[in-house]
Amino acid sequence: MSTIIYPSPIFGPVHSRRLGVSLGINLLPPDGKVCSFDCIYCECGFNEAHRPEQPLPTREEVAKALEQKLQQMQADGQLPDVLTFAGNGEPTCHPHFPEIIDDTIRLRDQYCPQARVSVLSNATLIHRQAVHDALMRVDNNILKLDTVSADYIRLVDHPQGTYDVAQVVERMKAFDGHIIIQTMFMQGDCGGESVDNTTDDYVLPWLQAVKAIRPQQVMVYTIDRETPTPGLRKATHEQLDRIASLVKAEGIPCTASY
Repeated sequence: MSTIIYPSPIFGPVHSRRLGVSLGINLLPPDGKVCSFDCIYCECGFNEAHRPEQPLPTREEVAKALEQKLQQMQADGQLPDVLTFAGNGEPTCHPHFPEIIDDTIRLRDQYCPQARVSVLSNATLIHRQAVHDALMRVDNNILKLDTVSADYIRLVDHPQGTYDVAQVVERMKAFDGHIIIQTMFMQGDCGGESVDNTTDDYVLPWLQAVKAIRPQQVMVYTIDRETPTPGLRKATHEQLDRIASLVKAEGIPCTASY
């Protein structure tokens, strides 16, 4: 099993299936994973297998590294389409996440004002007002909602603390449309239990939640790299296209990444 552990605090640029030329910002340690989920499909592997020994990068280290990279990219004539908070776990776990967002917006405005600031988050910490307010300031507030089934979330996403999907949906509504929903669809099994969330039993309740959240966009995608759990399979093009068409029929823009 291969896993990807990203450098910190800056990595890439990489080509994102959903975002274009993306310069990554990793607020987690460079030698391990820190996440409030432990998803069975995570390209970074399981939390237990990648416990970091190094500290989180400081706010000052992030800003300095980001400015140096943007200066280099500017000199090379290759500026990013997007600055993306991702990496080795959940970016909103960083205690200075809101301040780092402010620094990033300032540097974006200075060096690449056309670029969008994106955050990929599992939404476990959006109940914190400071996190909510920071996500309201970014261009692409991309929050995970793989399902509205508590059993499926326990089986697949493995929350590392209390997680109430109904409360998460309510907090997503509080963004008042300034939110992009990102959902992983897949097939296969884990420990003898099916993880296929492409059927109507999962898709239709999820769609009702999406309608209630009223996001600006939905991104549906499937497995792209090797997973730490054997037995998982990609959703098909046909399955993703069907789900995307259901979202679009509700008047919500939706992209499918295969």
